[in-house]
Amino acid sequence: MPEARLRRVSSQRFLPAFKFIAVALCATAFLLPGAQAAKKEKTTAAKTSVAKKAKGPVPVEVKRNASSGKRVANRSEKAEKVVRGGRNVVATIRKKNGKTVVAVQRRSVVRVETPARQSFGQMAGLHGTDDALDLKSSVALVIDQDTHEVLFSKNDHAVLPIASLTKLMTGLLISEARLPNDELITITQDDVDTEKGSRSRLTVGTMLSRGELLHLALMSSENRAAHALGRTYPGGLSTFVSIMNAKAKMLGMKDTRYVEPTGLSSRNQSSAQDLALLVNAAYADATVRSLSTSPEYQVEVGNRVLQFNTTNRLVKSPDWEIGVQKTGFINEAGQCLVMQAKVAGRKLIMVFLDSAGKFSRIADAERVRRWVEATHAVPGSPAASRSVSYQVAG
Repeated sequence: MPEARLRRVSSQRFLPAFKFIAVALCATAFLLPGAQAAKKEKTTAAKTSVAKKAKGPVPVEVKRNASSGKRVANRSEKAEKVVRGGRNVVATIRKKNGKTVVAVQRRSVVRVETPARQSFGQMAGLHGTDDALDLKSSVALVIDQDTHEVLFSKNDHAVLPIASLTKLMTGLLISEARLPNDELITITQDDVDTEKGSRSRLTVGTMLSRGELLHLALMSSENRAAHALGRTYPGGLSTFVSIMNAKAKMLGMKDTRYVEPTGLSSRNQSSAQDLALLVNAAYADATVRSLSTSPEYQVEVGNRVLQFNTTNRLVKSPDWEIGVQKTGFINEAGQCLVMQAKVAGRKLIMVFLDSAGKFSRIADAERVRRWVEATHAVPGSPAASRSVSYQVAG
């Protein structure tokens, strides 16, 4: 019994060793195919490397990234360079098979345009009003100055911003005040436009006479000149604006309001009916007539001579005999024009407000002139004696 027991215990001592051997054999059988495949792949790579060395080095293309300046390796082509020919053009220069190849690429650009700012007349729908002359101005009025006969009207009671037509009232009041025209006035920071940010050649510190400033305000619509005239009026700017409104009331301009002397503010507003009254009053002032119809004017500023020109090209036209005139423009008002002119033997007052294009107010005036010559000429006038044919749109 004791002997048999000892034999059984001895066989159990070798059981762990048998298990280890079995596990090792299984692992070898599983991993051996993978090891052989890896060895074969390594041998193939070594052969390929030897073959490449025998043929020589492989050309490497070098690209420069425009934004980071880093080099990027590419084994397809040789020595590439990227050149920018503007914001939307990129040229790639590379060597290929001994030749220089240039590839130009244009990038498509999508432009988003900001819609044009509408005038008060456009927002009110006044441009939708049809008229017999097909005018581009949303408001128009043509009156015989002597008989007060209305020859043409379109939205003539609409109250709109009047832009630099304001300066006609400014000039009239300065002229009527009989202030010394030779008194020197200095342009200050107060005269700089903070309403629209408009530019001026009359820099701060410029010194001109009152007469010179009045000339520039009426002829070339100089904003700083007009503001300086109002600022230096006896009592100051606020007094001057009050007198502007009092004068408008005295003339019967019931729908007119002024808040400053240049017209840069859209709160300066009036109607065609009111502006016709202002043109009639301005025509009665010899100084305003002369300066507003001046074609050009020079002023000395320091060591320089500045040339200024009229803002109304009709002043220089031989087809027109203009007694007084004024133009105006801000986005809220559109293109504006008022005139007193002799047409076909008649003295006419013309008002054009809120015209839609840069030159359309001039075109509207020309259209009215031809229409008056064709249909309302005074008997015996040169226009009446000519044979004029004019087709009225409508």
